[in-house]
Amino acid sequence: MPEIRVFSAKNYDRVGFSEANERHGHDLVFLDARLEPATVELAGGAPAVCVFVNDVVSAPVLEALAAAGTRCVALRCAGYNNVDLAAAERLGLTVVHVPAYSPNAVAEHTLALILALNRRIHRAYNRVRDGNFALDGLVGVDLAGKTVGVVGTGRIGAIVARLLWHLRCHVLAVDPYHDQHLLDLGVEYVDIDRALAESDIITLNCPLTPETRHLIDADAVRRMRRGAMLVNTGRGALVDTSAVIDGLKSGQIGSVALDVYEEEADLFFVDRSDEILDDDVFARLLTFHNVLITAHQAFLTREALAAIAETTLANVTSVLDGSDPVNVVQPG
Repeated sequence: MPEIRVFSAKNYDRVGFSEANERHGHDLVFLDARLEPATVELAGGAPAVCVFVNDVVSAPVLEALAAAGTRCVALRCAGYNNVDLAAAERLGLTVVHVPAYSPNAVAEHTLALILALNRRIHRAYNRVRDGNFALDGLVGVDLAGKTVGVVGTGRIGAIVARLLWHLRCHVLAVDPYHDQHLLDLGVEYVDIDRALAESDIITLNCPLTPETRHLIDADAVRRMRRGAMLVNTGRGALVDTSAVIDGLKSGQIGSVALDVYEEEADLFFVDRSDEILDDDVFARLLTFHNVLITAHQAFLTREALAAIAETTLANVTSVLDGSDPVNVVQPG
């Protein structure tokens, strides 16, 4: 049976992949360690390695993998900004990903963050547990009639836009490719400048590319409608966190919800409750009562985990048996 070394494996990965593997018959070796130069030898020459969003798949790592005999790098996620695709191509390594596992999972989490932050659910929960039943400081707004800018209307963003449309929001979409179904609903495609200027809520659901890196920077913050809510369930580096903190301090940004963080690789997916966090920027974020952060869990539903495991294993099977894999990532 072909062996797959699964890096950054959590309990939910083990369960989902083991169940899906009953149909594929690979030899799965689960590793707690994150893939990076210091741990690449744990790949052990396996024909395939499976990695996640915060694994480091740089040129030196790929060179070591190729030299040991690895042929396939399988991402169990949609994004691939952590992979040096040019190096993979040069070394003859095939990189595959999961372009669509459960866009509903991320879209629904995006909506959950908007609703929770608007109605101060996170603050209310803690108050009630402390026996504080006062309502001062918990005033939200009706979402109906508000303008929401959805940046990115791919599989996830299109669902976010539809959900907000059903809540009777005026939806402005930012994407070079226009979704006809959204247009039929009355969603209006605009440029990023207009979306920033007019939106009460901005939600980022676009991929991380060189063009979208720090899409929300100090200049973008200045161009936002004062007091707007910013939501990011895309990739952490879509946002310049220091600029967002300045916007929160000045009141230019009214509230922020994040499921991703630019420097999350050294924080997320691990229990650090007994540690002192040495990330001063993240620590500063946690001091704001109008900031809600989840630890990259938007994808985390049973349906999504099952789809991720099934697609990933099917991808590896097609690469290793010489058939034509459909989810190959090509260098841009």
